[in-house]
Amino acid sequence: MITFINRFTVTGPAEQFEQAFDETSAFFAAQPGFVRHRLMRHTQDPAAYVNVAEWQDEESFRTALDRPEFTAHRAALRALSTSEPNLYVPLYERSA
Repeated sequence: MITFINRFTVTGPAEQFEQAFDETSAFFAAQPGFVRHRLMRHTQDPAAYVNVAEWQDEESFRTALDRPEFTAHRAALRALSTSEPNLYVPLYERSA
């Protein structure tokens, strides 16, 4: 399992960013190895968003990014935001 965390700073209209993200989300959800994701917006900074996505493995994630269909999604998000993407592996997890 890997976790992809991407911090976005929205520079365009928030509604357009959220729509573009929703379309990108649907693309990723249809890819092999995708597990789940959440898009979160900062409580005090409406331009700050974080995407937390889980994938079965890094290879599945990279394969999805390399698909030609992803190019349009990437361009749409980049037109509306800047981002700081990184991959992480889980170390500890605890639930109530």
